[in-house]
This record gives sequence, C-alpha cells and structure tokens, in this order.
Amino acid sequence: MRVLILGGTTEASGLARLLAADPRFETTLSLAGRTSKPRTQPVRTRIGGFGGPDGLAAWLEQEAIAAVIDATHPYADQISSSAVTACERLAIPLATIMRPAWQPEPGDTWLTVASAGAASDALGPKPRRVFLSLGRLELGVFATSPHHHYIARMIDPPEGVVLPRDIRLIFDRGPFDEQAETALLMDEKIDVLVSKNSGGAATYAKITATRRLGIPVVMITRPYKPHRHALDNAEGAAKWLEQRLTHRAIPVSARGV
Repeated sequence: MRVLILGGTTEASGLARLLAADPRFETTLSLAGRTSKPRTQPVRTRIGGFGGPDGLAAWLEQEAIAAVIDATHPYADQISSSAVTACERLAIPLATIMRPAWQPEPGDTWLTVASAGAASDALGPKPRRVFLSLGRLELGVFATSPHHHYIARMIDPPEGVVLPRDIRLIFDRGPFDEQAETALLMDEKIDVLVSKNSGGAATYAKITATRRLGIPVVMITRPYKPHRHALDNAEGAAKWLEQRLTHRAIPVSARGV
C-alpha cells in the first residue's frame, strides 16, 4: 500500500519510523522545505511544495497513492486544505493527526491574540525584553515595534525578512527541557514570551518555565485546520492505515456489495 505522509512534525517522523519497519507499506514523507537540514528519515523523502490542490492531486495520481496522513504543523492550514481538496477529488482516504492545543493552567498569565501582528501590538509602548518562539517568517512583523529588545529562537537563519533592529537570534532545535528554558529566560531577563500554540511536548518546557517565573505569555491562536478523519498520534495513524489495508484486502463479494 502506497502512503503519503505530509510531515514536518515529531508525529510525522514517528509515523515514518513505524511504517519503515512494516513491509506492507511503501511510504513517502513530504517536507515543505522550510528547514535547510531536516533530520534524516527512514523512508523515501520529498522536499518542496506541490503547487496547491491541483498539483497535489496530480502527484497523488502519478504515484498511485492509496492513503494520505496529514501530520503537518497545526499552523500549516494551507497544505491541509489542499490535502482535503485533492483527496476528495481522487477518493483517496485522508486522516489528520490533530495535535491538542496547550491549555492555560493555574499560574499561567496568557493574553490570547489572533495573529503575529496582533501579538506585536499587544506588547505595548513600554520597552520590554521579548522572547519570540514562532516561525522565522513571522519575525518581520515585529519590526513595526522597534522599541523592544527581542530574542528569537529558530532552526535556520531568516532570509528575505526585515528583522527588528534590536534582535538577537538563537539557533537551536527542540526538544527543550524546563531547566534549560528557565535558565534561558532568566539569563536574558525576559519580560514576556510570544509563542504559537503549537501543542505537544517538544517545546512545552518554555510554557512551564514562564509559569515558574511568573512571566506573561502572548499566545497566538491556531487557524482552522481543514481535515477529514481526526487522529490523536502516530500510533493511531498506523492503526488507521492497517484498517484501510484490511478493507482493501476483503473481496467485494465478501462485503456483500
């Protein structure tokens, strides 16, 4: 059974490892290409976009894909929309791993906003030391609030983005632990964290660190993510694929059709 994983997350990598060990599946993992040096994967990997729903549909048909798992980031709503459209057009089963969002807990001080632009405005007129934990493409928005000092962490250097004039870049890749995150926030004398609500465990330590230190968080809400069959994790996706495989293997007469 030929499977496409739309990836770029820990769930996608976990599913790739599960399927690589199963000879029943011929798996391709697709990455958007936003990271210059992605981790090596145990399955065939393609990098780059598809060109919208039409391009994705053409690729799925060309590769004779029998099932698609959307394991993209919660904020990757465009590729998720393309996957829904393309799979519906070709009647290809589609499932989406829906990573639960973080929820505020006692001791958290969150201001929830709708976008990076709204987060920049929410920082206010008084100069603050701001830790930015979001995609490098959103950094340019904060150039409109140049009176703050920014620390931004990312995997690759930003290219083609006008950065705030007072910013220091840290290059690192998660997962991160609470002790190191607490030390970072203290050493940098951070006043406020700006973060996307990515969910998951890999980067949650920054949230527990802000709770421990009493640092407020400006949390950017998620966009609506188009999806079909919702799954919780990589293991659930593997079971769903096994069910599709079993269904394909049952003769039509045995189904009473």
